[in-house]
Amino acid sequence: MTLLRYEDLRITLPGTARPLLDGIGLSVDPGETVVLVGESGSGKSVTARAALGLFPAGAEVRGRVSVDGTDLVGAGREDLREVRTAKAAMIYQDPRAAINPVRRVGDFLTESLRVVHRWPKARARTRAAELLDAVGLPDPARHLDQYPHELSGGMLQRVVIAAALTAEPRLLLCDEPTTALDVSTQAEILALLGRLRRERGLGLLLITHDIELAASVGDRVYVMYAGRIVETAPAADLLTAPRHPYTAGLIGSAPPLDGAPPERLVPVPGAPLGLLEAAPGCAFAPRCRFADPGRCEQSPPPLRERGPAAAAACHRIGEAALTFAEAR
Repeated sequence: MTLLRYEDLRITLPGTARPLLDGIGLSVDPGETVVLVGESGSGKSVTARAALGLFPAGAEVRGRVSVDGTDLVGAGREDLREVRTAKAAMIYQDPRAAINPVRRVGDFLTESLRVVHRWPKARARTRAAELLDAVGLPDPARHLDQYPHELSGGMLQRVVIAAALTAEPRLLLCDEPTTALDVSTQAEILALLGRLRRERGLGLLLITHDIELAASVGDRVYVMYAGRIVETAPAADLLTAPRHPYTAGLIGSAPPLDGAPPERLVPVPGAPLGLLEAAPGCAFAPRCRFADPGRCEQSPPPLRERGPAAAAACHRIGEAALTFAEAR
């Protein structure tokens, strides 16, 4: 059964010229890593928070978001509590902001365990040590008595991941979980998340702005721009055969993960569309060197299938002498 499903999700705030999210549709299955990639302001984090029923205050929400069969749009308090405490958990990018700095690590973890499972303190503390061991922290008993400032950023992120596992969720929502970490620690945290996914059969929704990272860790990748999905493809195919000019632009402006010096880096021109800027056609058209003003700026391109398990929203795909993979 699909763990997480978005069906034509549309979120609009009063006073804005375009939706925060516009027709989002995607799914995450058990044991699968799905990655949302895009620039800041594209709607990635709003999409992830929607999977916990956390919608912007005052927003109009249409469509469906379901976790393990529970629709969160208009859900009641009990359904929301069940999803947030037993079915899904969020891992944020800054672990220091997620942990009370004046409380010991053990108190942070045991409190969650006692609330979720109604366990006595001793049992919760034993389980907390087991979770720290599961996320790769050596000598977990010692770390239970430490304060957050005594741990490195990578160690704290492991603590946050352990906290996310306290309720034994089936779905992990990872919002830029490695952004605040150095490169070597990033690789360790991503490897940890991959191991937990395999061992526990978890579904992972990973948010990132790094398209090279997205393609290296995901099973499927969805590229977002201005609240819309503009391309989706198996991760193995995305870097070699982008079907949307924005995807090609992200690839061309990103250094390779292997550290090899790129032949050239080509930035995507212009700036992302703001919420006060209307987009009657393709939102990327003002920044796209392939745009046809007669079509691209007037009508929004639908997301159409472009190959096995792949789709893209571009009017100009397939035209003669136009290959985004070569032109990026």
